[in-house]
Amino acid sequence: MTKGCRYGTHRVIEPIGTLPQPAYKLDNTMSIYDNEVLIEVSTLNIDSASYTQIKESCGSDASKMKQMILSIVNERGKMQNPVTGSGGMLIGTVKEIGKNFPINKLKVGDKIATLVSLSLTPLKIKSIKKLNPHSDQVDVEAEAILFESGLFAVLPGDIPEKLALAALDVAGAPAQVDRLVTEGDIVCVIGGGGKSGILCCYQAMQNVGPSGKVIVVEYSPVNAKRIADMGLATDIIVADATNVMDVYNKVMAVTGGRGCDVTVNNVNVQSTEMTSILITKGQGCVYFFSMATSFTKAALGAEGVGKDINLIVGNGYAKGHANLTLNIIRESKAIRELFEKLYV
Repeated sequence: MTKGCRYGTHRVIEPIGTLPQPAYKLDNTMSIYDNEVLIEVSTLNIDSASYTQIKESCGSDASKMKQMILSIVNERGKMQNPVTGSGGMLIGTVKEIGKNFPINKLKVGDKIATLVSLSLTPLKIKSIKKLNPHSDQVDVEAEAILFESGLFAVLPGDIPEKLALAALDVAGAPAQVDRLVTEGDIVCVIGGGGKSGILCCYQAMQNVGPSGKVIVVEYSPVNAKRIADMGLATDIIVADATNVMDVYNKVMAVTGGRGCDVTVNNVNVQSTEMTSILITKGQGCVYFFSMATSFTKAALGAEGVGKDINLIVGNGYAKGHANLTLNIIRESKAIRELFEKLYV
């Protein structure tokens, strides 16, 4: 086997000198280097911002969506949406392990979920077996490569594979909420009715305790009712997060003009940066988990309105994030039942 770079630079075709995620094109030849793992892929979980963009550009036509996904992977050697720049993650079975891959607990035949983005994962799709425009999980016949530096989780035996995939796809979000939110905080989750939003709401409710607040801003009345029924917020606002002043006025009314200590942005549409910033109090924190975020808009926008707040990029990795998120599924019967209905 040929020796590979820990970070996968040996797979970069264009431009030379960069890493796999920002690269335009990767070598997706499925002969592994000595420090790689070959995975037989069963399902891709395409991230929400990317899947929404693909669905909208294809008019929700499943056949066109399949062709668009195949075209992206054929051109780039990976699943990286050229508009959003984002990817997703996958589940599959370990097919081959390079002799210098560092994890000796992994073995051929293990079912794993990758905890790194599809936007940096060499991928070759033979066929798309199932695609539902209303679900971001796509069943495929495919193979993929995991680099030496790549994170993964062996799928647990007590949670169905697709349910675990759905949860692990956004595991960084509730884990970061656990770090950022403390007892008594006022927290706002924008886009709280989606997959990552629900997990964030659960964790925020655990952390704020009886003296805090968790406010959800949700566009869909159906999703808002779902949050209410599951008891995942103290206050729910049905509003369009792109309408900055409308949301600002409603959040200020709930908080008595104080604003939020922590705001978590989980939406899959553009132009919600200033809403997140305005509703956050001075020296508070905004966590932009959404890959639809323009960090230029966020940084310059905060400056423009004189807001001294911490802006955090939505890093999908936090130490222990997989276990924390899977434990939410184990602890919350309501969330598990909902995710099983949507993804299993």
